[in-house]
Amino acid sequence: MPFLSDTLSRVKPSPTIAVTNKARELKAAGKDVIGLGAGEPDFDTPQNIKDAAKAAIDAGETKYTAVDGIPPLKDAICAKLKRDNGLTYEPAQVSVGTGGKQILYNALMATLNPGDEVIIPAPYWVSYPDMVLLAGGTPVAVECGIENSFKMTAEQLEAAITPKTKWLIFNSPSNPTGAGYSWDELKGLTEVLMRHPHVWVMTDDMYEHLVYDVFEFCTPAQVEPGLYDRTLTCNGVSKAYAMTGWRIGYAAGPVELIAAMRKVQSQSTSNPCSVSQFAALEALNGPQDFLAPNNETFVRRRNLVVEMLNAAEGIACPTPEGAFYVYPSVAGCIGKTSAGGTVIADDEAFASALLEEEGVAVVFGAAFGLSPNFRVSYATSDEALKEACTRIQRFCAGLS
Repeated sequence: MPFLSDTLSRVKPSPTIAVTNKARELKAAGKDVIGLGAGEPDFDTPQNIKDAAKAAIDAGETKYTAVDGIPPLKDAICAKLKRDNGLTYEPAQVSVGTGGKQILYNALMATLNPGDEVIIPAPYWVSYPDMVLLAGGTPVAVECGIENSFKMTAEQLEAAITPKTKWLIFNSPSNPTGAGYSWDELKGLTEVLMRHPHVWVMTDDMYEHLVYDVFEFCTPAQVEPGLYDRTLTCNGVSKAYAMTGWRIGYAAGPVELIAAMRKVQSQSTSNPCSVSQFAALEALNGPQDFLAPNNETFVRRRNLVVEMLNAAEGIACPTPEGAFYVYPSVAGCIGKTSAGGTVIADDEAFASALLEEEGVAVVFGAAFGLSPNFRVSYATSDEALKEACTRIQRFCAGLS
C-alpha cells in the first residue's frame, strides 16, 4: 500500500513560495537577483505594535489561550468590522487563526464533502484551489480576462453555479491582479447569489486597506445584507499592518460555522501564538495613521511599475485598484526566442528565462489560473523596481 495520502497527490506546492526560494538560492550562490515574487510589504511592523508584543511577553502572556482567539482580540475584531464595514458581529461569531490561510482552510475543511464545488474567479491566489482539493471539494475556476479588468461578471457567476456549488471564494482587491470590485460591480454578483440560496460566500478581504486613487473598498455582506447569514468575512493583519510573520488571520460568520471551524483548529494547531494575538489587538485598536503614507508609497511604486512595463515590447500592464501587485500580459512575447536561446512558449518559459538571463524573479501566470501573464509584487524599494523593470525591458527587447 502507498505510504503517502492519495489526497496529497491532488495538490502541488505553492508556486509563489517556490519562486521566492529559487531567488534566495540564486542570491546565496552569488547571482544578482531581484525578487518580485514575495507577497509581503517591505515596511517594518509599526513600533506601537511591536511594543505591545513586548509588553505581552513581560506580562507573562505566553501560555495557551482560547483555541480560536483571546476575548479582547475578538472584541476588537467585532469593533473593526462595525467601524470599517458596517457589519455587526458578536464574539461567538469570530474565529482567530494562524494567518488568513488557516482561516480559509478551516472553513473549507469544516464544510466540504466529496462532490461539493467551489467557484474561484481566475486569476486567483495560488492556494485557493489546492485548499479546496485538500478538503475534498472540487474547485471550479472561472476565467476573468484582461478585457474585463480581471473581474468576474454576474453572467459568468450565474453560468458557473450548479446544484453542487457550496462556496464562492471572493477576493477584492485581488492577489494576483490588484483588481478591486466597485460597489455596483459587487452588487451585480450579490444579486446572482441571492437567487441561489444554497451558495455561501467566503470573502478574502486581506487587502482591504491597500486601495488607491478614488477606489472605495466594500465587502459582500456589506453590499447585500441578505447574504449575512451565509457569508464568512475573512481578513487579517498581515498586509496592511506589515505583520506577515506574526501569522494572525480572522473571520466572522454564523455561529454554527465558527464552532465547526473551532473544532477543526482544536485538533490541528490549537490557539494562534499568544504574543501575536496581543500584537494584533494593538494593530486593530491602535493608531491607523501609518496606513495613508504607506499607501502613498505603494501608489508611487505602482505607477512606476505600470509605466515601465507598458514601455516593454510585447507587454500590456493594466493599472490595478489596490493590493501591491500588477498582472501584465505577455501575449506579445509568446512564440519568440530570448537572447539566451529560450523559446517563449508560455508565461512559465518567459518567467524562467527572465530569471536565468536577467536575474528578475516573477511568478508565471499559469500558477494563478490565467495565462499568458506574470505577477509582479511591487512591495519593494523604488530602486529595486526601477532596476528590475529596466531588466524586463531589456529582456523583451532581446526577443526575436
